[in-house]
Amino acid sequence: MRVAVMGVGGVGGYFGGRLAAAGHDVVFIARGRHLEAMRRDGLRVNSANGDVHLHPVNATADPAEIGPVDLVLFAVKLWDTESAAEALKPMIGQDTVVVTFQNGVDSVERIGSVIGPRHVAGGVCHIAAAIARPGVIQHTGTLARLFAGSLFPEQERPLSDFAALARQAGIEFHMADDIGRAIWEKFVFLAPFSGVTALTRLPIGPIRTDPDTRSLFADAVAEAVALAHASGVPLPADQTTRVMAFVDGLPGEMKSSMLGDLERGTRLELPWLSGAVVQRAAARSLAVPVHRVIYAALKHHAA
Repeated sequence: MRVAVMGVGGVGGYFGGRLAAAGHDVVFIARGRHLEAMRRDGLRVNSANGDVHLHPVNATADPAEIGPVDLVLFAVKLWDTESAAEALKPMIGQDTVVVTFQNGVDSVERIGSVIGPRHVAGGVCHIAAAIARPGVIQHTGTLARLFAGSLFPEQERPLSDFAALARQAGIEFHMADDIGRAIWEKFVFLAPFSGVTALTRLPIGPIRTDPDTRSLFADAVAEAVALAHASGVPLPADQTTRVMAFVDGLPGEMKSSMLGDLERGTRLELPWLSGAVVQRAAARSLAVPVHRVIYAALKHHAA
């Protein structure tokens, strides 16, 4: 099975690195100094789950050099979705499946509008990882798992084949019966996690132990859960409690990727996280005051 990784940040670098280290046919699409470092020194993944060093590494900036592949791990930042999807076209064969592991709740539709909906499957990733410096991925903690689910019957076989590859590489991989619900389950955690950590400039540890910021986080989760219910997504009634229990199990030093982007002075995925909560809630006359504050406070940093 030939796999391409579109976007070699924390997600693409970690999971693509694991697949390639296990001997699978993986090609990375990267750019800039990150690509230069990968070509010169290889790709390193530093992780408590075991370090990886790929050298040489099969990496390029031009998907046209690759040709059709069986499956694409799509892990670019949300603001690059349409341009990256357009760049995918030379790699899309008749049966190619693109699995998006992006944040937010609308990337399947956005990618599908460019390459055709039957090529796009849904995915969810749980990991705290980022580019530490060009050519190096730093994984925080040990949590690293993938979920994927088919949206059309013809996607089931490629996803099943990929599941076998992933597990052989030591990756925790799950096939989701309802990937749409799984995407929302992540969203009702991630939008609050990204927003509150970026708003406070703090990792999750002090946020969850201080009564005021813990309450703020829980309220943000409850707003996102209410939006999911209003959107017809069948999350459990106790979803907020479940999310807070999950939060309590995270490494205290864990930061959201949005906080990392804010600290580096790069763009934020805010419009597709708290911004999306605000926009979708307004269309349903639903009050989301915490996300409104998060969005208003951070929007001047978003670009």
